[in-house]
Amino acid sequence: TRAASLGSAMARHAGPRLPLIVKNLVPTLSGVFDSQRITTTAFFAELLNSNVVNDLILLETMMDNMTGRQKDTCLLVRMLALRGLGNIASGSPEKVRKHGAKLLASMVNGMDDKDDPHNLVALEAMSSLSKLLDHVEERDIQSMLLHIAIRIRPFFDSEQPDLRQSSIVLFGKLTKFSEGDCEVFFEQILNGLVTLLLHLQDPKPEVVKACKFALRMCGPNMGCEGLCDMFLNHLREDRSLHYGEFMNNVCKHLMQSYPEMLNRLILTNLFYFKSNWVDIRAAAPMFIGFLVLHVDEDHCQQVDLDQLISGE
Repeated sequence: TRAASLGSAMARHAGPRLPLIVKNLVPTLSGVFDSQRITTTAFFAELLNSNVVNDLILLETMMDNMTGRQKDTCLLVRMLALRGLGNIASGSPEKVRKHGAKLLASMVNGMDDKDDPHNLVALEAMSSLSKLLDHVEERDIQSMLLHIAIRIRPFFDSEQPDLRQSSIVLFGKLTKFSEGDCEVFFEQILNGLVTLLLHLQDPKPEVVKACKFALRMCGPNMGCEGLCDMFLNHLREDRSLHYGEFMNNVCKHLMQSYPEMLNRLILTNLFYFKSNWVDIRAAAPMFIGFLVLHVDEDHCQQVDLDQLISGE
């Protein structure tokens, strides 16, 4: 924290001296002591939050050094390196477009970190990627879109609220790049839809806010104008939600537009009958009830009543 505060202060007040300071600090990034590598990485990460590194032609050097820390043996160094790369979005947003492919590859590598038991590196990668997505070229993200969507999906139900929030916000931001590959990404939206709707009952307000955002972003890609309008009108951040009434109408639109999805939607809801969160556990059977209420008789045959009654 002190190194980050120092980096922030020096970016504001010590511009002309920074090139020499950076030059002298670079060797410590590959030093033997974790504490030195952590301190220098935190300092560099905060410098990248300012456009001064771009003005002093330091950006590429520092970016390469942050990228080089991705294989560091210390988890905190790897996490701070990703934070630094993500900070380029606020420090030098115009450079994100130029280095988009490289930055995105670093974030994907961070999400796939194999030595990350508490998902701290993955969390930093998701937060940083969310910031970068506002500035990258569509062609750079397109090839990674599906991999990222599949990779972050398990975090929607994480016990850690910050992982739930970050993954859901990132998913919402990814949807704006899905138009070129709409069919493939539509499948990912359907895979996440039940989870996002149920987590509108999440105990953490920041997760509820993230779900509202993600569903508003998903709406235009769902091919159902009624559903899109509902998400845009009822899931505004400043508007309180009457959940039961909202879900009744959502299910009506779902069964009008995708009646063949009934069994798949029911099966996903069944998984949440055993949720650790009481409000989500209560929302899942209500969701199923509204689906069955609004489906026409021809598609009712999809429902496996024994499975439904046993709740498994």
